[in-house]
Formats: sequence, C-alpha cells, structure tokens
Amino acid sequence: MRIILFGDVVGRSGRTVLLKHLPKLKAQYEADFCVANAENAAGGSGLTVDIAKELLAGGVDVITLGDHAFRQKDYREMLSLNRIVRPANAITSEVGAGFLETKWKNVDVAVINLQGQTFMQPSQNPFVEVDKILEKIKAKVIIIDFHAEATSEKIAMGHHLNGKASVIVGTHTHVQTADAKILHHGTAYLTDLGMVGPEESVIGREIEPVLEHFITGLPQKFHVADGPCQVSGAVVEVDENTGRAKSITTFSKVLE
Repeated sequence: MRIILFGDVVGRSGRTVLLKHLPKLKAQYEADFCVANAENAAGGSGLTVDIAKELLAGGVDVITLGDHAFRQKDYREMLSLNRIVRPANAITSEVGAGFLETKWKNVDVAVINLQGQTFMQPSQNPFVEVDKILEKIKAKVIIIDFHAEATSEKIAMGHHLNGKASVIVGTHTHVQTADAKILHHGTAYLTDLGMVGPEESVIGREIEPVLEHFITGLPQKFHVADGPCQVSGAVVEVDENTGRAKSITTFSKVLE
C-alpha cells in the first residue's frame, strides 16, 4: 500500500493547486491512499463544509485538521462529514471525531489526528490520548498526523509510537524537515510534511504585512498570498499485512 500525505493546504491558492495536480501526483508516486491536512484551507484559517467536500471529491481520501479545526462558523456541519478527523485530544470532544477506520481494497486503515501542547492552544495530553485510541483500533495500517509546533514534542511522539503505528508525520509549521526515516520498529517518521501553499510568502501569508509586524510589533492582517505553490509531502509504502512501513520518500516542488 502506498500512501501520499500532504502538509497544510493554505487558502484558495493551496487547494486550487492541490486539486489540479493531485491526479498526476498520485500517478507519479503510484499512491493508493491520500491524506491531507486542510486546517488552513479556508482563507488560511479553518475549513468549511464546501471546501471539505471539494477536497474529498477531488481525490483526498481523509482530511486531518489542527488548532483551527473549530475556526469557521459551520465547523459543526463540517466535522460531521465522513472522512474528516480533528485533533483527538482537543479540549472539546463534543463534535467530530479524532480518528477513523476505513477500508482500502479490503484493508482496514486507521487515521488519527493529534495536536501538540508545547507553544499551542490548550489541549489534552496527546501521548495519553493516543494510547487510549490505539487500544480501540483493529486496523494494522495506522496513519497519524501530529499537528504540533515543537520539533522535540514531535520527535518524542515518534519514539512513543514506534512500532505502534505505520506512519507518523508532523504538520503545522509549514516547512518540510529533512529527517524522513523508518524507525527501528517499522514506523515511518517525518517531523513536518511542509505545506501546500504560496511559495513566495511567509509560510503562506503575504510577505509585507508579516515583515511590518516583525519590524514594528504592531498587529497586521495576514492574508494568504497568491502565485505558484510549494507542494510538499511524503509517500510511504506500507506492508498492509504487517502494518510496518517499508519506505518513506519526501517531495517538495513548486507548481502552478
């Protein structure tokens, strides 16, 4: 089984480029199953029902989220859609699901979404929460998106889940890291997938307002930039019989 994973999809620019190129990228990497983090897909903050449906119809099999999961006004309806997971350790568990199990060619696949605690909005302990979830899951192929700021927290989670999950990848910082590896118990690991967002930007936002904010310290509106997008992610090959990862390959390219 070959899984293609995309980092944070940022705004209209990111989702337009992803939908345009997804069929070709799936074919290029011979990917069977697609997971994309879309917590920045609606104007750079959150996800709406219409955008979620567009991404799912366009070839994304499962959408993961993060700290902006509840940002848009229709978040309740959005989180009730099939094939969308919000952080399992969110403060509120009132709406939506933190993990799901689905089928791929008669293979059980589980996708879990977690949020970090370091330098992030309040949440439950992700290490404790993921252990509870893993006790409930029957699937051997387990994919985890850990939406977190601190590299140390992500790396620690990788070691915590080594041998318990097929894939653990980080999202949130929008910059792809150079540490893709197969951990010694068979888990594919990457600290951050990067983003699907405007290449000429500051992590997807227009450059000038961000510079003005850092120079003056005054608040600014950070609009999503336009133009060609950095499309970043990874492809993981997993033995569907054992759940162990066989390889992980990253990609990062500028596409229009």
